[in-house]
Amino acid sequence: MTRPKMGPELGRIQKNHINIKVTIIAFIVATIALACYHVIGAEKSEYGAWSLLPVLVVVTTAIYTKRTVESLFIGVIVGLLMTKSPAEFIPSLGDIFLTVFQNDVVAWIFIACGLMGSMIALISCAGGADSFGNWLSNKVTSRKGTLFSTMALGLVIFIDDYLNALTIGSSMRKATDKVKVSREFLSYIVDSTAAPVCIILPFSTWAVFFSGLLEETGAAGEGGGMDLFISAIPYMIYAWVCLIVVALVINRNIPLFGKMKAAEERAMTTGAVLCEEDAAAEQEIKPAVKNSNMLNFFIPIGALIFFTWLFDIDVMAGAMAAIFLTVGLYAVQNIMPIGKMFDAILSGFIDMIAPLGTLFCGFMLAQVNDSLGTTSYVIESVSQFMTVDYLPALVFITMAALAFATASFWGIFVVGMPIVIPLAMNLGADLPIVVGALISASAFGSHACFYGDSTVLSAKACGISPMKHALTQLPYTLITAAISVVFFLILA
Repeated sequence: MTRPKMGPELGRIQKNHINIKVTIIAFIVATIALACYHVIGAEKSEYGAWSLLPVLVVVTTAIYTKRTVESLFIGVIVGLLMTKSPAEFIPSLGDIFLTVFQNDVVAWIFIACGLMGSMIALISCAGGADSFGNWLSNKVTSRKGTLFSTMALGLVIFIDDYLNALTIGSSMRKATDKVKVSREFLSYIVDSTAAPVCIILPFSTWAVFFSGLLEETGAAGEGGGMDLFISAIPYMIYAWVCLIVVALVINRNIPLFGKMKAAEERAMTTGAVLCEEDAAAEQEIKPAVKNSNMLNFFIPIGALIFFTWLFDIDVMAGAMAAIFLTVGLYAVQNIMPIGKMFDAILSGFIDMIAPLGTLFCGFMLAQVNDSLGTTSYVIESVSQFMTVDYLPALVFITMAALAFATASFWGIFVVGMPIVIPLAMNLGADLPIVVGALISASAFGSHACFYGDSTVLSAKACGISPMKHALTQLPYTLITAAISVVFFLILA
């Protein structure tokens, strides 16, 4: 008599355990938050160290449950219960939903990422991704060669980290699967060549944003923001060290350890590039045609990069234009019916909704942190310890921690730079080094935060969960951050 399979039953038991964990944590932290309101919120407008509570709840809950969206939402609830009475809770939660939905930046991210998903689905359905994967596999047959090719592609697509992560992750999956590279390792390489590459090249969305912010804060005169940004590029230590560490890990000069080692051993011994949970959740797009032309990959991707650059580094406009061109290209070749192409476009957009839900909750948490004054409190608390010798290192550590905790890689610098830059000027610190430390901190947050945009999109492109991607790459991001702190101390 054969024994029944226990896989689905075990899966249900594990989910029930997670649900119980989340419920218990939610009850405990809600009680603490209500207590905070009655002790502090009813009397003071400044929360001090209590402003860190929602972030600590999110990080702790996520690590304990391995659930991202639920953890973020619990953090939002905690923040609201700290600042609002029970009677105001539901209306305030609704106000945050509306505020985030109506935010121009959030709307842009949703549309841009959705269109990127449509573009990727269209290329995959036409067989372009398979053609590229087969072509690369014939040209590069070794694991190291394939991984270094992934890294090189990340260096080439430097215009925007969203464009970088989604394009490279989706393009390289076929090639890396053939040489038994775990998706966890692939996502680490993809994420490591997203924001870190964008900050060290003055032709990216990051360069445009930070150069404008430097002018607004008075660090540079009108039109001088980009010059200061370029002068700070040699001091964007995290990005440089990150690229070196990735290359050393690929070459095994730095060994694999922890969850990354386990993932690579699984892929090498069993051929399973995904764990069972991610494999069950993966929605693979099957090509509608076989033996597609290589041009059906290179022309759409080239158009995506070209139009993004043409429209002043606007990924949303670039993706729109590239989709129009790609539909025309495939229609001329009669690869598949127009209706099937639009089905692929819609399917790709819908596939992006789940990861975008994580980003949406991250923006809600950012709203809560703003109301609590988290960023201002942390910077002002640390600023008294900032001397000329320790300023770059402390700026990097403080802003990196804030970026990681709040998933705000540009927004917190709108608050932080007006505090840090005048402090650096008053102390007579080397401004390019301080700016390099600030932007390095932003890159670290984008790279390491498990509910940050770059991490979520890299994970989505590689077909794994954001938490799995974040936990497997976290040791390497921490190594890179530690080395960066040492360099900032030496430079100062």
